[in-house]
Amino acid sequence: MITITNSPDPKQWSEFVYNHPHGNIFQTPEMAEVYKRTKNYEPITLAAIDSNTGEMVGILQAVVIKEMDGILGTFSARSVIQGGPIFIEDENGIKVLKLLMEHYDKIAQKKVIYTEIRNMWDTSSISSFLNEMGYGYEEHLNFLIDLKRPEAEIWRDIHKSRRKGISRSANKGVVIEELCNKELIPTFYEIVNETYRNVKIPVADISLMESAFELLTPKMATFYLARYGDEYIGARTVLKYKELIYDWYAGASSDHLSLYVNEALVWHILKEGANDGFATFNFGGAGKPNKEYGVREFKRRFGGKMVNFGRYKKVHSPAKMKIAEKGFNCLQSLRLFWK
Repeated sequence: MITITNSPDPKQWSEFVYNHPHGNIFQTPEMAEVYKRTKNYEPITLAAIDSNTGEMVGILQAVVIKEMDGILGTFSARSVIQGGPIFIEDENGIKVLKLLMEHYDKIAQKKVIYTEIRNMWDTSSISSFLNEMGYGYEEHLNFLIDLKRPEAEIWRDIHKSRRKGISRSANKGVVIEELCNKELIPTFYEIVNETYRNVKIPVADISLMESAFELLTPKMATFYLARYGDEYIGARTVLKYKELIYDWYAGASSDHLSLYVNEALVWHILKEGANDGFATFNFGGAGKPNKEYGVREFKRRFGGKMVNFGRYKKVHSPAKMKIAEKGFNCLQSLRLFWK
């Protein structure tokens, strides 16, 4: 018999995720704690336990995200399941998945407008099951870079224009530093926030960066700043788990893009990751294939393998979804008006 709990033993939980072939940082107890400490974030954690053996056989961790406080937050609440759920890969696997998703849906329909499952591997084997549960599949691209190669080979696969930008950045005196002082988190955040504002995408509250720095560095996360003279002009943070480096948040001063800050930061991380024994750099997404996405070309030119693991989406409240979409469009119009 399989039972579902929302308070799994942290040690058992951590070991299950680490030993699972698809185990990733987004399904860990450490990331749950980061979410708990972040303003307008709320983790949902469900574990499947075999009652006969006491062993964990599945985990599903989601995070409820609200863009606003109060009653308005109800109309902006969404849930993201990144890199999950993960479950035993045997004849009972689908049964475990079914129980996890059924329990999750009961919780989600009271808390969020919709859920998005962001895949980090090929999930075609469970696609039909998720479709039956109301989770529609949407294509979504990404780039993965193999780091288990000589540095010269990784460099060679980067497009000539990107290599030129990296070299120019170094020649102009841009220096990449690891952020080791929490007092610099506001500086880091402002650079990221500026970039997100420019592309009109909401960014998480600074408490996400603060909690990640406190709880995940240096073992499971690294924050980087790009400095030009006495001024910080670029920022990037990556998550590290087992052999994977995940590109999480990034930003660059719009006044210094001619210094090729983004290129310099990515190359620094690739070199460091390869030298530290990591196997893969995950670029964190490259948009939908049929929709223009400027960042895709930037990522493509670093020579990674393009994959289309896609995402699943389920709307739990169609009525609230319509209201939220109208509200979002109005908000975007106001932002453009006042800009």
